[in-house]
Amino acid sequence: MAERRLLILYGSQTGTAQDTAERIGREAKRRHFQCRVEALDSYDVANLINELLVVFVCATTGQGDPPDNMKIFWRFLFRKNLPPSSLCQMDYAVLGLGDSSYPKFNFVAKKLHKRVLQLGGNPLLPVALGDDQHDLGPDAVIDPWLLALWDKILALYPLPPGFEIISPDVRLPSKYTLHYLSEDSMHPDGDLLQLTAARAVPSELHPFAARMVSNQRVTAESHFQDVRLIEFDTVGSGITFSAGDVVMIQPQNCPEDVQQFCQLLRLDPDRSFLLKPTEPGTALPALLPQPCTIRHLVTHYLDISCVPRRSFFELLSYFSTNELEREKLQEFSSAQGQEELYSYCNRPRRTTLEALWDFPHTTSAIPPEYLLDLIPRIRPRAFSIASSLLAHPDRIQILVAVVRYKTRLSKPRRGLCSTWLASLNPEQGDVQVPLWVKKGGMKFPADPDIPVIMIGPGTGVAPFRAAIQERVAQGWKGNCLFFGCRQKSKDFYCQAEWEELVTKGFLTLFTAFSRDQEEKVYVQHRIQENRRLVWELLTSRSAHVYLAGNAKQMPAAVAEALQSVLQLEGGLSPSEAEKYLTALEQTQRFQSETWS
Repeated sequence: MAERRLLILYGSQTGTAQDTAERIGREAKRRHFQCRVEALDSYDVANLINELLVVFVCATTGQGDPPDNMKIFWRFLFRKNLPPSSLCQMDYAVLGLGDSSYPKFNFVAKKLHKRVLQLGGNPLLPVALGDDQHDLGPDAVIDPWLLALWDKILALYPLPPGFEIISPDVRLPSKYTLHYLSEDSMHPDGDLLQLTAARAVPSELHPFAARMVSNQRVTAESHFQDVRLIEFDTVGSGITFSAGDVVMIQPQNCPEDVQQFCQLLRLDPDRSFLLKPTEPGTALPALLPQPCTIRHLVTHYLDISCVPRRSFFELLSYFSTNELEREKLQEFSSAQGQEELYSYCNRPRRTTLEALWDFPHTTSAIPPEYLLDLIPRIRPRAFSIASSLLAHPDRIQILVAVVRYKTRLSKPRRGLCSTWLASLNPEQGDVQVPLWVKKGGMKFPADPDIPVIMIGPGTGVAPFRAAIQERVAQGWKGNCLFFGCRQKSKDFYCQAEWEELVTKGFLTLFTAFSRDQEEKVYVQHRIQENRRLVWELLTSRSAHVYLAGNAKQMPAAVAEALQSVLQLEGGLSPSEAEKYLTALEQTQRFQSETWS
């Protein structure tokens, strides 16, 4: 009988694809498959030719790019020299997770499905295209697709004689077992973060503990939004970067939340433990020291402030000793209960910690070894670097909008990383933040004669501050910035810096203060008002155009403004203007980095 081995490979940026891959892994275990769930870049891609049954789960990020943890795999898969029969023994299925409000919806999943097919793979099902925009989220597509997938897989790999599918009522074993150490071998929880020595280039597994030098509010005290310009010292780190690059910061939970969590689960924060994998071959979490204290685990690893997913409620229901709580948890984890779960969790942005408060009987019965199955790890946050090494050697500066908003819950919602960073005060002692640098999506021209048009409303101006500093330090002119904010007196970031560069002839600046007059004025209006200059820079001087900022309506409005410049100044028809803009994108002369 064919060996019943299933490999599930995922490419995940925010954790949704990983969560879905692990869900498929649990379903495979219930069907008695030997199953491995791995990030695409952790898997040795050379072994792919030997795999018989593979499910790929992959997200699409930003402008149709693969997630960071599948980039090496992606490059390998698209090598020209791979023979067309490389994967002819493989049965496969691809599940995509995307957002249909972006033009390249599920681009990575579609392209992956097509490429594996080209290499001889046999698709079990058409590619599934999960959509964040659906009322019920990606599950609306995932649930029926998985039912069809198991039908196909069990037809090819039937259950062994005498075996039945393990009932959903039976709890699967935890991924790790947790072994408490005796009191005398415990050590106080110093900073256990395994931060990098100067030898290695800092990375996610080996972040650099950067000293925070300053943490300055750059919006008026009376302004509703708190925005910080934060500077870090990277002396001795070996970190280098260029304009357009990104710094990754590993945040942590606040002490009050950690204390609440430990009280709710009746955990002693100072107990030390060792983790051991339940199944041989399962890797230990790379970012956890061994031994580790409960306090360190909850502070630095468990994302207790994230909005819990359906899988959280499903696993929680197994620990429930209270009938009412168990029924509610089961409803939240069922396909029929997704609308109710959405209005309980996603709409009000309820956190994992708050959800645990609502199920006190169940929460106090959670076995500690299941914590790593139940709660995802805290993911690093990306910030555009807002400074240049040429202007500020051994320093990284970032512009951080502190996330705080109201929902129907009484307590305001707060962004984990921005709130933590804003709370740190380097004037009250040594403050260290784990960070590393990643290549960004935007590349600026190396030719001093090529002008750059930068469109950066709000904190979108951060990468352009880095680019302008880098270019000015080399004596390069031709810098044109369109900046937008609400009010000149309240959130005009870096005003003095821009005005000095204008005076010195290094910068042409156009500002749009949307609330300083009756009619709202945005960056797109300033582009249209200055269309002669924009047209001239684009056509006579081969300018590059860059756009950064919030992904709601702004990118489309700016693209429309640029098209109207092409039509009014260049006499192009609407379709020609669209083609011109697409050609600029394809030749990297129009680059954008937007976030939601």
